[in-house]
Amino acid sequence: MMIHEITAQAGRYKKRTRVGRGEGGGRGKESGRGTKGAGSRSGTSAKRAFEGGQMPLFRRIRKYGFSNAVFKTEFWIVNLRDIVAHKDFAKGGEVSAQTLIKAGLIRDESRGLKILGALAQGLALKVPLKVTAARVSASARAQIEAAGGSVTERGTRRDFVRGVDRNSQDKSPKNLTKKLKRGGKSKGAKAAAAKQPPAAE
Repeated sequence: MMIHEITAQAGRYKKRTRVGRGEGGGRGKESGRGTKGAGSRSGTSAKRAFEGGQMPLFRRIRKYGFSNAVFKTEFWIVNLRDIVAHKDFAKGGEVSAQTLIKAGLIRDESRGLKILGALAQGLALKVPLKVTAARVSASARAQIEAAGGSVTERGTRRDFVRGVDRNSQDKSPKNLTKKLKRGGKSKGAKAAAAKQPPAAE
C-alpha cells in the first residue's frame, strides 16, 4: 500500500536535490552550473536582452529619426469649379461632407473637408452655396459670400485645442500652450498694457 492510496491530503513527496556532494550524487563537480565562466560563479545576473557580449539586437537594427509628418492634418480637397460643375449644385444648395459624398466628389468622412476657390478661367460663381467644411480658403469664402452664400468653418482638432475660431476675423490662437520665456510677456499682456492710459503724475 502506498501513501497516496491512503489519503490525498498527504500530497506528493519529492526529495530535495542536494548539489555539490560529490560526483556520485549526480550533481557534484560543477553542480549543474556547467564549466568555467561568469555563470558558474555565485552572484551573477544578466538582463534579459544580454547576448553574451556581442552587439545587441537593439543596437544592430536601423534607427529612425523623429518627424512631424505623422502628425499632419489631411483633408479631402474640392475646388469650387468641381462643385458648380456637378448637377446636384447647379442651382446652389448645401455643400457639406455628406452632400459631397452623395455626389461622389469625396470618398468618406475619414478626413476633414477643405474647399478651394479655383474656378474655370473667366467664370464667376453665380449660385448661392451654403458651405460647411473644416477649412475654406480665403478666395473661396470671398466668392461664396459675393454670390449670396454662407460659409461655416468647423476647424480641425488642432484649431479646437489652440482655441482658434475659424469664423471670426481674429484667427489667432487663444489658448497659449507654450511656456513664456523668463521675464517676458505674452502678446495678449503686451497689448493690454499698451491700451491702458498712462498714470497721472
